[in-house]
Amino acid sequence: MRPLRILNVAEKNDAAKELSRIMSRGQCLRREGFSKFNKIYEFDYNILGSNAKMVMTSLSGHMMTLDFTASHQKWYSCAPVALFSAPVTKYVGENYLPIKRTLEREVRGCQVLIIWTDCDREGENIGFEVIKVCRSICPNIWLYRAKFSEITPQSVSRAVHNLVQPDILQSQAVDVRMELDLRIGAAFTRFQTLRLQKVFPNVLSDNLISYGSCQFPTLGFVVERYKQVQQFVPEIFYKIRVSHQVEDMKVDFNWKRGRLFHHLPCLVLYQICLEVRQKKLNNLTY
Repeated sequence: MRPLRILNVAEKNDAAKELSRIMSRGQCLRREGFSKFNKIYEFDYNILGSNAKMVMTSLSGHMMTLDFTASHQKWYSCAPVALFSAPVTKYVGENYLPIKRTLEREVRGCQVLIIWTDCDREGENIGFEVIKVCRSICPNIWLYRAKFSEITPQSVSRAVHNLVQPDILQSQAVDVRMELDLRIGAAFTRFQTLRLQKVFPNVLSDNLISYGSCQFPTLGFVVERYKQVQQFVPEIFYKIRVSHQVEDMKVDFNWKRGRLFHHLPCLVLYQICLEVRQKKLNNLTY
């Protein structure tokens, strides 16, 4: 009987390398994939009740991108409002085609696919990108998801013995968020750019006026911080610095309060320090 062959896919090459090292106890073999940044590691491992041939490779984050179909990609192809209902497509970007080719090659002859991406919504969505590519080659491949919080021998062993099914709902939540970002960002960017270029042709004729769901809150933080810097009024403050030196060793003492904005309390504390120091010196003298 032919041994079980399993394709394992991690989110990044460093993760694939470390997972392979742990699972093989440093005995894995490395070879090249179509992407020079994403290697392939092979080793034997007992999993799913069988001594399997493990093939471990990786991605570089999201492999696929979401965009409008060709009929709606050009700026003057439709009114901006039409982008809220225009068809969209998710495809592998040109820069990630080598990774896609590696997955398509390596999944051939495999009976099982195990997803080792990060255990969050984004990781789940990236995992389903892998599943889509691999199932286009092997429609009946078995799917498993490894759940882990860290890449340590204990965590990896626990993940291997508690494999679960990928969570399609978490992945779909990310798809919805990505589609909303695309539609809202593209529609408002086209609308305000075309509108403002028409109103201010001499100033904005060649400028893009971008809009994004994350840009406005971020811009708000930047503006708020700018205002704080501009409105800052320097004040004189006072603090006490205490240090003690014995031979070649010097110790600086820090005060939890840090500083005072009133001179008198700081002066009183300073005088107390002087009195304590003088008493210690007197005791040493006697």
